Amino acid sequence: MNKAVFLDRDGVLIEERNYLKHPDEVVVFPRTPHALARLKRGGFKLIIVTNQSGVGRGYFTVEDVDAVHNHIISILEPYGAVPDKFYFAPEAPGTPSRGRKPSPQFLLDAAAEFELDLSSCFMVGDKLVDLETGWNAGVNRSILVRTGYGHELEESASQEIGSAVIVDDLEAAAEWILSVSSGS
Repeated sequence: MNKAVFLDRDGVLIEERNYLKHPDEVVVFPRTPHALARLKRGGFKLIIVTNQSGVGRGYFTVEDVDAVHNHIISILEPYGAVPDKFYFAPEAPGTPSRGRKPSPQFLLDAAAEFELDLSSCFMVGDKLVDLETGWNAGVNRSILVRTGYGHELEESASQEIGSAVIVDDLEAAAEWILSVSSGS
């Protein structure tokens, strides 16, 4: 069985932008490529799981989301840090959705597609729904990064984030994951 790190997109890999719709709005956090490359070298699949309700709200299209993801890939490729898969839920909140976080469905789909042992996987995010997605899927640990909305969540919802590991950014999350996975 394989292992993976599931990652939220906005606020984790890239700077949070309200309803990001154009590739030229993408700002990858400086340490993201290095952190993702380290996880890949550590034997982890990289799976992006993101809610993109701007599609369901009519702010942008599925093609816009694909263009943003292709741009992110082009930035990460020179580092050997390309995600193995992007899953995104285009539905607006309150509408039926198979994969909208905190649903674990995309993690379950990835487990089947990549033969993952979810108990050896991790979920990294900056919102409570990200952490809940990991918990709902039965991953090893959900990790909150203080980038994006993470810092605010840490201050406002300490009870709700309970068993989550809390780190400064994706690089610190990668360091923690690699240290735990190596048994050190």
